[in-house]
Amino acid sequence: MVAHPVSDFLSNSAALCDAVLRLRGAALAEELGRIVRSVMSSPLGEFLPADTHAMLLRPPVIEVLAANDDAVPSLVQDILFDDEYFGRFVVSGREHYSSLDREHLASLANLAGSVLQVHALAQRSTHAYVQVESQLQHQAQILDHIHESVLTMDMSGFIISWNKGAERLFGYSSVEAVGRNILFLYDDEDESFDDTFLEQGGRLMEVRRKKKSGEVFWASLSLSPLRDINDRAIGLIAYLTDITERKMAEERIHHLAYYDALTNLPNRSLLTKLVDQALTVAQRSKLHGCVLFIDLNRFKLINDTLGRKIGDELLCEVARRFRAVLRDQDLVARLGGDEFAVGLFDIGQHFEASMVAQKLLGTLNTPILIDGHDLRVGGSIGISVYPQDGGDAETLLRLADIAMYRAKQEGGAEGDHVAFYSQDMNQGMQERMRIETGLRHALGHGELLLHYQPKFSIDSGKIIGAEALVRWRHPVRGLVPPIEFIPLAEATGLVVQVGEWVLEAACAQAKVWKDAGLPPIRLAVNVSAREFTSALPGRVQETLTRYGLEPTWLELEITESTLMHNIDRVIGIMDRITALGVTLSLDDFGTGYSSLSYLKRFPIDTLKIDRSFTIGIPGDANDCAIANTIISIAQQLKHKVIAEGVETVEQLAFLKNSGCDEVQGYLFSRPLEAEAFEQALRENWTPGQASRAA
Repeated sequence: MVAHPVSDFLSNSAALCDAVLRLRGAALAEELGRIVRSVMSSPLGEFLPADTHAMLLRPPVIEVLAANDDAVPSLVQDILFDDEYFGRFVVSGREHYSSLDREHLASLANLAGSVLQVHALAQRSTHAYVQVESQLQHQAQILDHIHESVLTMDMSGFIISWNKGAERLFGYSSVEAVGRNILFLYDDEDESFDDTFLEQGGRLMEVRRKKKSGEVFWASLSLSPLRDINDRAIGLIAYLTDITERKMAEERIHHLAYYDALTNLPNRSLLTKLVDQALTVAQRSKLHGCVLFIDLNRFKLINDTLGRKIGDELLCEVARRFRAVLRDQDLVARLGGDEFAVGLFDIGQHFEASMVAQKLLGTLNTPILIDGHDLRVGGSIGISVYPQDGGDAETLLRLADIAMYRAKQEGGAEGDHVAFYSQDMNQGMQERMRIETGLRHALGHGELLLHYQPKFSIDSGKIIGAEALVRWRHPVRGLVPPIEFIPLAEATGLVVQVGEWVLEAACAQAKVWKDAGLPPIRLAVNVSAREFTSALPGRVQETLTRYGLEPTWLELEITESTLMHNIDRVIGIMDRITALGVTLSLDDFGTGYSSLSYLKRFPIDTLKIDRSFTIGIPGDANDCAIANTIISIAQQLKHKVIAEGVETVEQLAFLKNSGCDEVQGYLFSRPLEAEAFEQALRENWTPGQASRAA
């Protein structure tokens, strides 16, 4: 049997390669079958892919089907490459196949295997690439949809990637940002790019960055290393979040914690920190340091009279003036109310502080114009010195405060004065604090009581009333003199609570006497300037009503200085009091701001001649003239006159001849406790009886 010639192998090889590249599935199998038939010059021939079920069940072998008498010989060639099985060629239809035919079929199978393997590898690579590309797209979508800004940069700080969050935050598109150095986003105040960021990574910091619009903002920046497949650092991943609102809130909180909201000056907390820092420097440089404690004079009067708005503007202007005359390195703070403090630490001698104090007081000499008001305030300044008085801020402030009280005492309520701290001041302040603490305790623990100094009619010699005088019976010290605690009560504001207690106690005692059948007498209760507010008439009426007292039982004694501020407001309060039927007495007339033009407008019943004028009668011509004048004025205005501090018969005779109506003093009686005063009422004392009993 003669073998058929084999077709051109090279052309069929090219066709095989083309088929593998172009075709898939059944079309590929059909084309490979055609090629094997062409190569083998066989009428029958096919390609059976490896995924054909029948082929998978057969082991990969090269087989020649032997022919019996009736059988048609066939060739079967498995297609393998690098132990990977792709299928087989099956050829038949000829009477005989030679060994050369088998070699051609094997060569074709080998070529097909190599081409199919390359194609498979290409397909797998393409699939892997598609998966990677898809994964990258997913990651890019995730990065673009998160709110945080994410960007990457190389080791030199040049931007590699830029997500949508970065576009929203900075305003630059990825086209504008990628390829530029990260420094173009830095605020001008930032330093140059720090390579340690690139080397270390993993750092969290707060930075200032700049948007495309030029707006500078605060950002939270987190850096992580960007690594290659060999785990080598090739750059950084930066995560940025806008924290401007949070930083502004923190700054507001810090400002509220350390600055005075009204004047924008440091408050006591910040001043203490800054002073302690300055003291450390002063210690190293062997410099002196001083703290000045400043309290404004007359501020409370302005604030109470014209209102808080005017008072606040006044404080702001004072703060501006203080700041203007101080050096940049000097500290000035508002401690609260009308109190300021100044810290001086770059000075060679402590006496330089007194020069600064005079400069500060000098700024207050010029009137302050606010809403048409020509306002004038002064100041009292206390100075403590480092290191001789103290070594820390709190101590220096406390001692300067003590010195300020000495300055206020020496300069008076209206005078400007400067005082340095000394040890005797400290002792006096400790005593003051001890009395203040004790007085607060006395108010709540029944240690206060009233004594009653009788008032006598000069004509009849009968008791016509009494002045209720508060006394403090201390559990250890005994009876504390009023001169020790009344001025302190006025200075600290406790006089309001004391005054409320006196009114309550006097009315309670009057109720007892009324129930005991005694006729009404006028009990005079002193009212301080702090108490003389629009709430006073209502409090008086409520107290009288609660105790069931007629207003004829009560008289209010008001000091002259109380009435000299905001006259219309004061007269309005007085009118409401007298409308209740309660009489008013003007105490200490002639010692303060006497003004006849105002006196005629006041609805008062009695003028009281102060004991400072009574004591010189009849030997001092000036005192006699003043007493006569007061009595004459009272008579002209149809007011009664009472003289206090009457201790001699000669004084009584002069006052009687001058037309005085009433007197009180040791000539008649010392202040009496309630039981003794009740007994005196029942006995209806005469002046002679009273003086003998005293």
